[in-house]
Amino acid sequence: MRKTIIGSCILGGVCMGAHAQSSVTLYGIVDNGLAWQNSATSVGSTSGGHSVVKMTAGVWAGSRFGLKGSEDLGGGTKTIFTLENGFNSTNGNAQYTGGIFTRQAWVGVTDDRFGTLTAGRQYTAYYNMLAPWSPTTWLTGYFGAHPGDIDSLDNIYRANNSLVYRSPTLVGFTFSASYALGGVPGSFDAGSTWSAGLQYQNGPIGIGAAVQRVNNSTPGGGAWGASSTTSNGGAQTAVSAINNGYQTAQAQQRVAVTGGYRFSSAWDVSASYSNVQYIAGVGSAFRDTAIFNTAGAVLHFKPASAWDLAAGYSYTRATKANGITSAAQYNQFTLSQYYALSKRTGLYAVQSYQRANGDTLNKGKIIEATASLGDGFSGSPSSSRSQIAVGVGLVHRF
Repeated sequence: MRKTIIGSCILGGVCMGAHAQSSVTLYGIVDNGLAWQNSATSVGSTSGGHSVVKMTAGVWAGSRFGLKGSEDLGGGTKTIFTLENGFNSTNGNAQYTGGIFTRQAWVGVTDDRFGTLTAGRQYTAYYNMLAPWSPTTWLTGYFGAHPGDIDSLDNIYRANNSLVYRSPTLVGFTFSASYALGGVPGSFDAGSTWSAGLQYQNGPIGIGAAVQRVNNSTPGGGAWGASSTTSNGGAQTAVSAINNGYQTAQAQQRVAVTGGYRFSSAWDVSASYSNVQYIAGVGSAFRDTAIFNTAGAVLHFKPASAWDLAAGYSYTRATKANGITSAAQYNQFTLSQYYALSKRTGLYAVQSYQRANGDTLNKGKIIEATASLGDGFSGSPSSSRSQIAVGVGLVHRF
């Protein structure tokens, strides 16, 4: 049950002024399931893979609890905040080390006329502008994010020390920009993350476009610096078999477009394209900029009020660089089924297959590209060209 505390009335009915009305909401999600994958090994390995059955958490929606609230300052202006904790609901451990509210922790001001400005650990403008048509909406990030979430269309990329501005919507258009301060002495740019995007929605049509740059706080590239703002517990975000050879990049740059069209209350389609660059510096373990281009589409069907069915495909191709003459390619197919037991509780099933071809880098050496589904299998990729996984689960929201 969602709990809301209204701060305008205290001590059993003594009310404050109308312009000081405030509220705090406790909310959360618990999502547990089971998954099977045909091959699991360590990142960078091309041997020793074995099938595995495991319990999973946060497949359909990340397990979490949080507090969010607002205070009416009058004149259409409010202060707002969100504090959100992520946890592994199979064992109770924190999602990320080194903090409590590691999913989100921010405070800000919103105004109907001037927009919203927030400060803290939060999603970037890039993600916010693209998310409505992300493949993860219906395919999940765990199984259905583009390989390794290479293009940051899932919600695992969050920026510390960030300022995010979102404009009011005007004739269907919304603009957003964000900047995260690295705080590295002697360098304003080191460790920073900046992004900007534009979104348009009008009836059944929607489209978003955005750019994002993530800078390593280690000067000239090298081991991911602890002051890098886009990190989880100080660790680099979304390292997988797809990008393992480019962890030491000086910077990562992403440009993406997503969009969708709703044919009826039962059918809608979304599509996406992204260009991702891992830019080498003097301290990087590779010399040429590595580029990944990804295109994908998702078809969503709602045959009845309780059911949601979806099918998606994506194709990712790297460029020939760093001595690689056969560029890595990844074809991924995903199906999902969701059945609502109530407004807050649902059962789900997801199936995914990926085929990799070509070569990639691992610790400066060229190896065969191996499959790594979505972003839930980034730490347990296949040891071969193919990976298959299926999962079922139960999710409850409160």
